[in-house]
Amino acid sequence: MKENVQAAKKREGFFASVNRQFHEHKSTFFVYLILRILVIASLVLSAIRGEYENVFVCALSLLLFIAPAVIEKKLKIDLPSTLEIIILLFIFSAEILGEIHNYYMKFPYWDSMLHTLNGFLFAAVGFSLLDVVNRDAHFKFQLSPFYLAIVAFCFSMTIGVLWEFFEFFCDTVLHTDMQKDFIVNTISSVTLDPLKSNTPVVINGIHSVSVNGQDLGLGGYLDIGLIDTMKDLMVNFVGAVIFSIIGFFYVKNRGKGKFAKRFIPTIDEDGKK
Repeated sequence: MKENVQAAKKREGFFASVNRQFHEHKSTFFVYLILRILVIASLVLSAIRGEYENVFVCALSLLLFIAPAVIEKKLKIDLPSTLEIIILLFIFSAEILGEIHNYYMKFPYWDSMLHTLNGFLFAAVGFSLLDVVNRDAHFKFQLSPFYLAIVAFCFSMTIGVLWEFFEFFCDTVLHTDMQKDFIVNTISSVTLDPLKSNTPVVINGIHSVSVNGQDLGLGGYLDIGLIDTMKDLMVNFVGAVIFSIIGFFYVKNRGKGKFAKRFIPTIDEDGKK
């Protein structure tokens, strides 16, 4: 009977496989269904209003929603429901709430929250890729829990840096503002040193900035993206560290504890046979 089920899984088409995976995880499918309905509603409203850029964002979100199932199918792994739900909520929060409903501007810590979650999720991805190999009988080496945790951390931070590269490219070439600006009241710069002795000159109490003789009315100095970039990388660091610690204890105490299992993908034994 089990062999018949495995054979059926191998014969099924891609979309049938995706549909089956969602139905096998009831809680995931429920969240997926609700979010999909909300995105479709937003897509229709955006189309009626002629907001075609938002229509594209909604269509992209619908495609990204099936990414977890695609990953499971292609890599022959099983994503825990908790991790899958976090991924779905992350996509919805970043694309629909963040971009379309402007939560990035309405809530100052929205971007930081998502970058922290991004660090956590990509640490999970990096950890899982190595952990699956580490547990495969075809490979003749075993990596220590500490090494797995370090690789997961490095993988997450690399993705975070590459994303900041992408934001910088968009801002400088496409003239977007992905690296949000900050208003600061104190700066220090060696450029202002009249003696050119590499001594930073500190300016405190900045309350106005003028461009071409016009006061911008900002109440301080306009930092162009640097603080935002460093803040994003620091919260990405926090998310990566949190997951790396979880992953370390998961491998060190393999089979014990239920918390870590909610975030660690496992090999789909039926899919590999």
